[in-house]
Amino acid sequence: MSAPSPNPLPSSTSFGPAEIVDGQVVAVRGSVIDLRFPEAALPPLFDAVEILWDGPERLVAEVQSHLDARTARAIALQGTSGLRRGTPARPTGGPLTAPVGEAVLGRLLDVMGLARDDGPELPPDTPRAPIHRAPPPLARRSPRRDLMETGIKVIDLLAPLARGGKAAMFGGAGVGKTVLVMELIRKMVERHTGISVFAGIGERSREGQELWEEMKRSGVLDRTALVFGQMNEPPGARWRVGLTALTIAEHFRDEEMLDVLLLMDNVFRFVQAGAEVSGLLGRLPSRVGYQPTLASEIAELEERVASTLGAVVTAIQAVYVPADDFTDPAVAELFSHLDSSIVLSRAMAAEGLYPAVDPLASTSSLLDPLVVGEAHYRLAEEVRKTIAHYRELQDVIALLGMEELSAADRLAVRRARRLQRFLTQPFLVTEAFTGQGGVSVPLAETLKGCRAILDGDCDDWTESAFFMTGTLDQIRERDRAGREA
Repeated sequence: MSAPSPNPLPSSTSFGPAEIVDGQVVAVRGSVIDLRFPEAALPPLFDAVEILWDGPERLVAEVQSHLDARTARAIALQGTSGLRRGTPARPTGGPLTAPVGEAVLGRLLDVMGLARDDGPELPPDTPRAPIHRAPPPLARRSPRRDLMETGIKVIDLLAPLARGGKAAMFGGAGVGKTVLVMELIRKMVERHTGISVFAGIGERSREGQELWEEMKRSGVLDRTALVFGQMNEPPGARWRVGLTALTIAEHFRDEEMLDVLLLMDNVFRFVQAGAEVSGLLGRLPSRVGYQPTLASEIAELEERVASTLGAVVTAIQAVYVPADDFTDPAVAELFSHLDSSIVLSRAMAAEGLYPAVDPLASTSSLLDPLVVGEAHYRLAEEVRKTIAHYRELQDVIALLGMEELSAADRLAVRRARRLQRFLTQPFLVTEAFTGQGGVSVPLAETLKGCRAILDGDCDDWTESAFFMTGTLDQIRERDRAGREA
């Protein structure tokens, strides 16, 4: 494929320069549109073409391939129901653009940058930037990776997040990915001093509405831009909505020199939309039916999430794992681009251990003695070792019972079960459903609690006192109250 055109789409709704020559629609197959242009007037790949139809909304398509010297095949970003052959089509002179700057804060936009929150249209002088651009060069990137506390015990202990890094929550259906991302949004956006950009890729309308209401309640909407490509929209819109959100984030990073928190839910829907587009374009599928361009499409998205010497972009993403198969090509490809990988376990969710973060599978490049300190690193390794030993013994316990274990193994099992329950905690975003107030635990308290459990200071406390609570002091009070009752 050739490189995208560097010319931005005009900020107004005009159809571009006078010298641009109109073409016409010659075939329509769902979201795929074939366009015929005069000689030497074929628009470049990735350029946007406006279809001048009489439909209910503006219809824009993105050129994906050249069939011959006069014919281009494009993917529509809106529905094409009612589109006829012979309809005029006018190149815009560049790729699709997104509105950027202060005007998008507090607004809910679609892939085209149109307001979808029943508010006024964006001002006509709002600057726009092309959604296709190269990632910042290595010379401009910042090598710093500072620790960023979340207040979620299991993440801060075993998979710490980096300021200016990329983290993702991996899990199948119903294990709590969206709830965990919502909690991180609640905790981090309120602490975050810069700008937040949320990309809803293939989101349900209900989830988008809940997020909108949550942002308004927490008072952070005026510093947040939301961009949605919903499930019911054509695959072209879901495929490009992540790039629209990225473009907004890059503007604040490069032009305003502000730190940006980029939140994406769900990145797998981006891959899924790309596979749909690839099939519509007639490309032969690759492994497990994915598009042959899977690796390059993920890299195009992920490598633009970068921190520069002036400001940082911190990305938190949710990734659906189809059929809980972590060897799925899309999931495996995403792992390679991340600083922190937080894996959610269906077995832990079935036990009611929330957040259901697998302490053995979750990793972070920040869990290094040079970054988190020797004490934190060794404590995290000891916690993992203890829980891993417990899992090795679970089959023996299920068959023969605890009585057949040695005294040392029984002690290790009791401490591992207390560790697992200590790493659970109630969330702020689930208060309305559980009736239990959410808690945020400082890293120092998390380390103190794990150290006490491993050293045996809590061996006499009831196991239930550790479940869904916060600090060690709160557990001590709960244990005392339980004994007195």
